Amino acid sequence: MHVLIFCEQHPHTLGGAQVSVNLQADFLERAGHVVTFVSPALRTGPVDDERFIDLPSRAIPTVREYTWIWPNQKHLDQIERALRTRPAVDVVHVQSDFWGAALGFRFGRQHNLPIVYTLHHRLDVGVDRSVPFPGLFYALLGNWQKWALGNDAASRPRNAFDYLAGYAHHCDVVTAPSEHFAKLLAERDVVSRQHPDIAVVPTGVSDDVLDRVARVARTPRASVRVAWVGRFSPEKRLLEFLSGVEECSEPLDVLIVGDGILASKAKAIAARNVTFAGAVSYDRAIELIADADILVQTSHDFETQGMTVTEAVSMGTHVVLVDPAVADGLPAGSVTLAADLSPKALGEALARAAGTRPSTTPQRDLSNLTAFRQSHRTAQMSEVYRRAIAR
Repeated sequence: MHVLIFCEQHPHTLGGAQVSVNLQADFLERAGHVVTFVSPALRTGPVDDERFIDLPSRAIPTVREYTWIWPNQKHLDQIERALRTRPAVDVVHVQSDFWGAALGFRFGRQHNLPIVYTLHHRLDVGVDRSVPFPGLFYALLGNWQKWALGNDAASRPRNAFDYLAGYAHHCDVVTAPSEHFAKLLAERDVVSRQHPDIAVVPTGVSDDVLDRVARVARTPRASVRVAWVGRFSPEKRLLEFLSGVEECSEPLDVLIVGDGILASKAKAIAARNVTFAGAVSYDRAIELIADADILVQTSHDFETQGMTVTEAVSMGTHVVLVDPAVADGLPAGSVTLAADLSPKALGEALARAAGTRPSTTPQRDLSNLTAFRQSHRTAQMSEVYRRAIAR
């Protein structure tokens, strides 16, 4: 089958959703399917690859890699022209909430194609905490939604879930990357009217990387290696993590991987036992997570899956969390949960985890090595596509 994926940002940029769509595409193609991406072009311009339909875009000033577009008919015409040399599209997969969603739904409905809608993000958290007047922002998105859905569009959305439901009601299948996010969406009526049951399909970990990295012994160290991997933005709570490190009674060797707007503040308050690795490739990030004794995720009531967490568990790296919803989705014994959001509680959780993870032991627990393999997740998504096509 030919899957046309609409993305928020170009798959060559950094981000969890981008990792997810790249992994899905890679393993769909290995299974003999065809994948085409539609997304805003990179800041450097379109790439020379027929799999990517790169639409003219404008830079987002606050994020160094990201771009945006105002969806319109010219974009649809460009998509039409690009697809003339590709096989006929069987299913549209919208993996976007903004401009990509508007374009994907309009294109899919114009061509009477089945639409699968994957929700990656907590808009109610990310938008409401970062946009000065979120109501006006949702009104703007509502105008795009009206353009995409025409007379089927609901009344102007007042909040994130109104807006997401407006699209979800008109797709064939909704998918979510975790049980806890799917439950939240269902409670807020963000479901398909065609198939109300949300399909839970987590993002997996590359089979290749798992097979190459997971069986490599950890580097022996005098102190327990703790890794924090993510975007340096307020909802990820990097500064709170650094405060928790200060509260830990055990000696730690801390590695922080990523970049973002909080980089200067984080480096200014970091202790001597903290090293910043900067932004790295997907493969390198997996290697660093695998080489750590503990992976920490400090976001709370924000993650829809928390991909670094499942990557860590797959490779036998213990996880420390502050969000019980994410912890509930992990195998028993793989996670230590902080009692609350305070630096003291995080420090205590780090100390408990460090006390049971001697850094001098290179062996790792690989009992969960196969649970999160991307080949398995792609097989699940393929079944979702077949369900949508069989409508």
